[in-house]
Amino acid sequence: MKKLMTICFALALLTAGVASAQDTMQNDNMKADASKKAVQVTGKVSDDGKTFVSDTDSKSWTITNPDAVKGHEGHHVTLTAHVYADKNEVHVMSLKMAK
Repeated sequence: MKKLMTICFALALLTAGVASAQDTMQNDNMKADASKKAVQVTGKVSDDGKTFVSDTDSKSWTITNPDAVKGHEGHHVTLTAHVYADKNEVHVMSLKMAK
């Protein structure tokens, strides 16, 4: 009888450990989704339309979709974009001329 109780207790602990590990992974996915929100950044599009220089820190970013800024080369604009800081890239969702 003691063996049966010990086995049941061990299984209960194992089940609780597996359940908490699954919950932790689900929370990590939600954090990754939150970082994909578009942000507004003001700066200048390069003359070739392939890079963007931010006004706040003068950092240069590669534009992943240069067709989105076509016609605004060399202009001072405000981008609504997904920023990928680890790759120094921006994916432009929309843009408007800055004031």
